[in-house]
Amino acid sequence: MEIKLKFGFDELLFGMKQNHVETLYGKADFQYKDEEQNVILGYNDLKSRLTFYEEEGFRLGYITISNPEAVLFGEKVMGKSREEVLQVLKANKITQWETEVNDGVTMLFNEENWVFLHFDYGVLVTIEIGAVFTQKDEFDWKFKA
Repeated sequence: MEIKLKFGFDELLFGMKQNHVETLYGKADFQYKDEEQNVILGYNDLKSRLTFYEEEGFRLGYITISNPEAVLFGEKVMGKSREEVLQVLKANKITQWETEVNDGVTMLFNEENWVFLHFDYGVLVTIEIGAVFTQKDEFDWKFKA
């Protein structure tokens, strides 16, 4: 289950519609709308939530991953320390991070790759990835239907 920054996770690609995802993974374990009317699908086996943006015709634009089997640049990173995770990212030339601490959870954000890393109790517990923008300030959808 590979995390592909700027592209997606496992077989998921940014830009897919809900029916494409359901063809791959079946019906979600839960579904709801957020305050912006985006549709969020939750898959327990994937340990992931998928956000389909209402303003973009309900295309997959954001993925939250808590799967311990998730692989980033060839390494399982969930449960690893901040230093271990940053070493993996640094080896892949991702070094610029904004840091925020809230209620004991440290969140790192890299805008170029639109990735958030959440560290709780000293270890990585969640990764959030999003579709990135083109030079024309439009989403760079990877799924071409």
